[in-house]
Amino acid sequence: MIKTRHILTVLLMFSAVLSVSAKEVFYNVLDFGAKGDGKTNCTKAINAAIEAASKNGGGTVFFPAGNFLSFTIRLKSKITLHLDQGAVLIGDQEKNGVGYDLPGEDAWYKKYQDFGHNYWKNSLIYGDSLRDIAITGQGMIWGRGLYTYDKPDIKGSGNKAIGLKNCFNVTIRDISILHGGHFCMLATGVDNLTIDNVRADADRDAFDIDCCKNVRVSNSNINSPTDDGLCLKSSFALGYARATENVTITNCHVYGYDHGTLMDGTFKTEFKDEAPGANHSITGRLKLGTESNGGFKNITVSNCVFEHSRGLCIETADGGLIEDVLIDNITMRDVTDTPFFIRLNARMRGPEGTPVGVCKRITISNLNVYDVGGRPKFPELGAGMVMGIPGYYIEDLTLDNIRIVYRGGGPKEAIEKEIAENIDMYPDPYRWHSMPAYGIYFRYVKGLQVNNLVLKTMNRDERPAFILDNVHDASFSHIDAQKNEATPLFILKNVTGITTHQVKGVQDTEIKKAENQKL
Repeated sequence: MIKTRHILTVLLMFSAVLSVSAKEVFYNVLDFGAKGDGKTNCTKAINAAIEAASKNGGGTVFFPAGNFLSFTIRLKSKITLHLDQGAVLIGDQEKNGVGYDLPGEDAWYKKYQDFGHNYWKNSLIYGDSLRDIAITGQGMIWGRGLYTYDKPDIKGSGNKAIGLKNCFNVTIRDISILHGGHFCMLATGVDNLTIDNVRADADRDAFDIDCCKNVRVSNSNINSPTDDGLCLKSSFALGYARATENVTITNCHVYGYDHGTLMDGTFKTEFKDEAPGANHSITGRLKLGTESNGGFKNITVSNCVFEHSRGLCIETADGGLIEDVLIDNITMRDVTDTPFFIRLNARMRGPEGTPVGVCKRITISNLNVYDVGGRPKFPELGAGMVMGIPGYYIEDLTLDNIRIVYRGGGPKEAIEKEIAENIDMYPDPYRWHSMPAYGIYFRYVKGLQVNNLVLKTMNRDERPAFILDNVHDASFSHIDAQKNEATPLFILKNVTGITTHQVKGVQDTEIKKAENQKL
């Protein structure tokens, strides 16, 4: 009897503690006047719940099942927004100038970024200089009323699902984001950022991670047909150059299917690459750049799947340093232009006197790619592209254990194409339209190792597998690259220190210097 009473007392005490804890920690937006009817704008109610939680030291603002319309939600430190299963937070459409917070005054350094990177306030969810915040739950953020571009002519317009600046300890987990506007998330100067098990079906960029440190992106599905899916940047949007560093991206899927078809599971596309005049706008890639004032350090991408997209881009154009990047265990299928694009150039959009950037110590390994390039608009685009500029080389690059199957079909005439330097242009593969090699084109590279590489084409291609132009200290080992009888495997221009070992169709050789040679 004494034991039973003791157990009951403990249970009652535990229940009381839970009740008090729940009352203190959870702030149901319904209790503050929100209505999940899909008709009532709940901005005041949601922000009131956040204010109440903040005054009590933090807690969870809870959205039960329902459709909640809102304009800008102003996050505060130590607050979690939790969207329960069935809860949909909907970005409302501005009316008569009433809507989202105004983006703020233009900064003197606005000209150093693409539009939108200097603004965070005009978001559905906004936070500045916060710490210990989270957005969680099985619910959805639907940016129905968000624009995909800045609309300065429309007062109260919003264009981001989530905009965060100078925050610390941020977690975004389990939610879905549909139609995020210009950005599903723009995170600038955010450190200790975790994005896990998130589904983003974007009509432009999905995640832009800019000038951030200690970032983990994992287990997420990202669909972005018309712009970048997962984009690391290091812009001048904070008013100074800050690197994006210590980033791991793992176990993610990146797609370029039609907007909305990730969320409904259909994975459809209206893009018909066999049709005359087909649109070549599919993007959906993982990119470092083009905003690159501060550079990128210690970046690892592993165990990811790319489908119906543009693959990988690693770019420094504005003076930033790229170093220590590892790409490993990647599979791609239906790649619309190039599986990887590594570019150092000198657009130099930044303060006067900034030196040209550096790009070194990059490894791409265990890459398996099927069905690359060969689309009607740019039929000869598809080769991997690794390009510096005169006087500025991509250094210490390793490509290992890679298999790529191209559509091919390029004519012999393409070999003679003059490849533009495009020194100060926006760095993107489409700037070149086509390449004189079907496999990989290298220019201005020092310290190159290519090992265990297999290249095939679906259709006869009369271009060589490799062109090396101004490449120095390079080795090719265990290479099986398809070629036809009338085309060399390599074309070498202005190269020094090139060795080959067990390259199919080429005797082991060491070339100290060659101005124009074919192998």
